[in-house]
Amino acid sequence: MPQKIDIGPIVKLVKSDDEWKKLLAPEAYQVLRHEATERPFTNNMHDNKQPGIYHCAGCDLPAYSSEHKFDSGTGWPSFWQPIDPKVVETNTDFKLIFPRTEVHCARCEGHQGHIFKDGPKPTGLRYCINGAALKFVPAS
Repeated sequence: MPQKIDIGPIVKLVKSDDEWKKLLAPEAYQVLRHEATERPFTNNMHDNKQPGIYHCAGCDLPAYSSEHKFDSGTGWPSFWQPIDPKVVETNTDFKLIFPRTEVHCARCEGHQGHIFKDGPKPTGLRYCINGAALKFVPAS
């Protein structure tokens, strides 16, 4: 049976850049606050097969369930949906030649990765997420 988590209302978390820098590990800071992308296969989250919940590494908001995780072969953790639609927000990223859909945390607005339309059923989506943007909490 899927693990049910009550997210409740999302209240924005605002911190200064200096506060984020002190709070986050260097790679998480670069990914979450400056939209960096970690190199593929460099974070153990992509290969994690334990049941549990992936939280935002910036603000601890539950974001993705292991029940929605799949191996995309890309080297980044991939999910076919977030744990609740309200935990993520999107915008269009024009950093490459073609537009992409960026996904970020709805609470702290930390950059998590991108959404692509090449995922499995039932959504057909692939939330391609930087492992440095996540904190894994094993199921109890």
